Amino acid sequence: MLDVRRLRLLRELAHRGTIAAVAEALSFSPSAVSQQLGVLEREAGLPLLERTGRRVRLTPAGENLVRHAEAVLERLEQADADLAEARGGLSGALRIGAFPTATRTIVPAALVALARRHPGLEPMVCETDPAAVAHALRAGDLDVALVHAYDFVPAEREPGLTTEPLYGEAMYLAEPARGASAAAGAPGAPGPSEAPGAEAGPPPDQGAALRAHAASPWITATPGTLCHTMTVRACQAAGFTPRVRHRMDDFGAVLALVAAGQGVAVVPQLGATVPADPAVRLTRLVMQRRTGLAFRSGAGAHPAVAAFGAALRAAVPPDLAGSRAEA
Repeated sequence: MLDVRRLRLLRELAHRGTIAAVAEALSFSPSAVSQQLGVLEREAGLPLLERTGRRVRLTPAGENLVRHAEAVLERLEQADADLAEARGGLSGALRIGAFPTATRTIVPAALVALARRHPGLEPMVCETDPAAVAHALRAGDLDVALVHAYDFVPAEREPGLTTEPLYGEAMYLAEPARGASAAAGAPGAPGPSEAPGAEAGPPPDQGAALRAHAASPWITATPGTLCHTMTVRACQAAGFTPRVRHRMDDFGAVLALVAAGQGVAVVPQLGATVPADPAVRLTRLVMQRRTGLAFRSGAGAHPAVAAFGAALRAAVPPDLAGSRAEA
């Protein structure tokens, strides 16, 4: 009989690529991971790994076993969900991953509703970049997480995970204002749920709007994040590579630098819902950011995951909830 704990190690190796990465993620020593995978090979009765120096890759039999492991682990998540439902009354920790703009604008209201309905549940929020969510969920470090995708950075399918769409956001080009017309409250300005200080009317030619700043300094998120990749790819699609001056992940700080004349940036709608600054002009672009709720496949029916999802959907502003494109 194959051991499910060793199957999990093999699955992690398939996704992380190295034994060292698996060991670090699951708090094992590399030698312990290698030993357990060796035991799994003996249980399987044929080679599952090919070793070339320090590199390891799965054999066809190993890749096929990983597919079975995904199905087994999904059924175990379903069994856990069924047991939680049978016990009744939610309690214990719920580990939630969320990115900063959602944590600041939507998650607090969801947690208030969750505490009111399920006082025994202990939600624990950890700021997690969507690029790191898949590994954290599969390793069991998170139970549920908010993820996002952009038009220029589509979400890749992650084996073993399920993502449900939540909402979509408009994207804005943030640049230093040239006059008082960008001030909040100007005639025709969007409502409070829209980005303050944004120009009214239909989105302009996105390529032309970005190309107008081909020679400008840019402010992006830190490399390795989806937000950084989005800005670079959007500019490249417009025909140039941005000259990045500042790198930071807090959109409030990004807008402060724009107001100080330090560069231009692309920001999402929730990232722009800070006190309006007349020194910043926000021009709506055609592109969009889509946010979804991710969890391990089979865990969607778990009462705690379902309760958090319901509270989160109720907390989404109506103008965002109306756009539920697949994340």
